[in-house]
Amino acid sequence: MNETLLIFIGCTFANVVISTIKSVMTIKGGKFAAAFWNALSYGLYSYIVILTASASISTLDKVLVTIGCNLIGVFGVKLVEEKMRKDRLWKFEITVPKDYTSNMINDLQFEHIPFNYIENIGKYTIFNVYSANQKQSTIIKQFAEACHGKAFASETTLAP
Repeated sequence: MNETLLIFIGCTFANVVISTIKSVMTIKGGKFAAAFWNALSYGLYSYIVILTASASISTLDKVLVTIGCNLIGVFGVKLVEEKMRKDRLWKFEITVPKDYTSNMINDLQFEHIPFNYIENIGKYTIFNVYSANQKQSTIIKQFAEACHGKAFASETTLAP
């Protein structure tokens, strides 16, 4: 393997990782973080354009390296991002037909998911259900669907 190809692989992989972090920071980060990762990404990209123009690497090799680096790099950054994401408390407001009230209560109690409810709102019961993690959120959504309920979720915020 020639030296130029190794440099191209390393730079392409670094660029994919930096570009993915740049995208995440542009959406979720502050102004400084977004500006920093954006500058780094476009700065490295300039060098990659020069490497891409190199005649010593075949077009097929460039395409395969780019595909491989994107598959591995984006997957890796997103995996790390998921692992670093903290669970937050979510409140689900679920409206279920009266006939499904006891099913919903039994299901939530069985899973030890905190809730309260108001019965006899017309033909419905309204549940306020609290989810401490992503697993509970998935379970709550499944219970709502099984009970023909309509759900609305919002992230709870702590008062300062």
